[in-house]
Amino acid sequence: MRLSVFVGACALLVGTEVSAQAAQKFAFINSQALMQAAPGRAEAELQFQKDMEGFRAQVAKLGDSLSSLEKAFQAEAITLSPAAKDARLKTVQEKKTEYEERVQKLNEQAQQREAELMQPVMDNVRKVLDEVRTEGGYSFIFDVAAGSVIVSVDKNLDITDRVQAKLRLSAPKAALKATTGPAVAPAGVTTKKPPSK
Repeated sequence: MRLSVFVGACALLVGTEVSAQAAQKFAFINSQALMQAAPGRAEAELQFQKDMEGFRAQVAKLGDSLSSLEKAFQAEAITLSPAAKDARLKTVQEKKTEYEERVQKLNEQAQQREAELMQPVMDNVRKVLDEVRTEGGYSFIFDVAAGSVIVSVDKNLDITDRVQAKLRLSAPKAALKATTGPAVAPAGVTTKKPPSK
């Protein structure tokens, strides 16, 4: 008797788990397409490019300085004593190490700046994805651009366009004006001013 009760309880648990899994809804998006259309992305990228001009100028200046030092050393190396040659070579190597460290630091600053500029855009995309997932009752939303291997899929599960539309609606007013242009009244619609008394 105990065995049949145990087997019945196990079957009930398995049946509950199967029905819970059957109730789960899945969808997918293409994050690359979402990011292309994300409000604020273009402005963030433009600002990043402007910031990078300063970084590139610093790297170019450091590179020119190192190149000049190396050329001067090569030109004078024949006339230098072995001790002086070693000292100059050591100086060139130290400058090269300083250059590489500075370039590495500038690269880290550039990556940090890019992340800082893109963070509000990413936060908005995550917020909208969570809203769409909740509204649609989805258990999971997969990203087909993130390297997932999907060999066959129902195209109706692709909610990328839906998320893009919601993203456009979530854009700040200034970003909308910049991307959508001026508001135009529909043809044939006029607004009358109330008569003044």
